[in-house]
Amino acid sequence: MKNTPDSKCNAGLLCQSLCLTLLLLLCPASAEAETLTGKPYVTDGDTVKVSGERIRLEGIDAPERNQRCKDASGKSYDCGIVSTAALRNKIGRNSITCEGTKRDRYGRFLGICYLNEIDLNGWMVQNGYALAYRRYSRRYVSAEQEAQENSRGLWAGEFVVPWNWRKGERLTNSSPHPGK
Repeated sequence: MKNTPDSKCNAGLLCQSLCLTLLLLLCPASAEAETLTGKPYVTDGDTVKVSGERIRLEGIDAPERNQRCKDASGKSYDCGIVSTAALRNKIGRNSITCEGTKRDRYGRFLGICYLNEIDLNGWMVQNGYALAYRRYSRRYVSAEQEAQENSRGLWAGEFVVPWNWRKGERLTNSSPHPGK
């Protein structure tokens, strides 16, 4: 075969096509929406299980199971348990649908979960049982502001934001309103 400018061009195009095809095969496809539906087991205020799949409610962060907060009168209570119970009671025995496109570093499916038309993630924040997790999403910031303005749930008293609580920060008797 003769080495002509046309044959070099064709070989270059063939090589580029092969490289592009290989790249597309080896790289993960763009995230496609995934939907999970079923009766959930509520693990905590921001995590459920549907059909054995752990789902982290995307864009929110709820108090941890053994986290303590103070109510409006200054009395200590198990806000993590209250948050879990609120989500469990809201869902009842109903099925939910969770939609998402990715997983977190722990392998949990990140999703927005719905009870019929109700966005459960937003409902948790709007009622003060969880906070908008601004580090990952701004979707629920206005719901959090509404909860704070109306002193709902956590916003009625004192609390440490869950991401700081996980780092070891705790309420003390002399704590100002760290959640506010």
